[in-house]
Amino acid sequence: MSGAGTDVEAVAAANTALYDALERGDLDALSAQWLTEDVSVVHPGWPVITGRQDVMRSYALIMANTEYIQFFLTDVEVSVLGDTALVTCTENILSGGPAEEDGSAGPLVGGLVVATNIFRRAGDGAWKVWARHGSPVLIDRDDEDEDDEENGDGPAEGGPGGVTGFA
Repeated sequence: MSGAGTDVEAVAAANTALYDALERGDLDALSAQWLTEDVSVVHPGWPVITGRQDVMRSYALIMANTEYIQFFLTDVEVSVLGDTALVTCTENILSGGPAEEDGSAGPLVGGLVVATNIFRRAGDGAWKVWARHGSPVLIDRDDEDEDDEENGDGPAEGGPGGVTGFA
């Protein structure tokens, strides 16, 4: 197998490990996926966060406030150029809050985020996250608005023009 093919597979595996750690809520495993310096992240709806300590703190905050999260990745593309790699994908996210008082599952929310994950080859040869950017996919709810109005329910909730997104 060629070196380029092996690199693509290794980056894809590193990307999968990143999402696995997020789903498990394992901050130590997540931290191990990142470079040790000069990192940045943009979570959907957040400003740019730079520096390893602040990036890890942001993930700790997300994990502390998310009871359940699962990612279904689609449209995954991996490109490798030397010691830098780019992964783009669509995150189909299912997340939920704390369980209800009766012990049943809390409310689940779905959303779409397009993500760009940039990896660099570390000194030990492992691929580590250098930067990550996630942007919510805005969903046009005009069709749903029309259905609701026909049923007498009025306009659907959402942002201006019936547009909503996952943040």
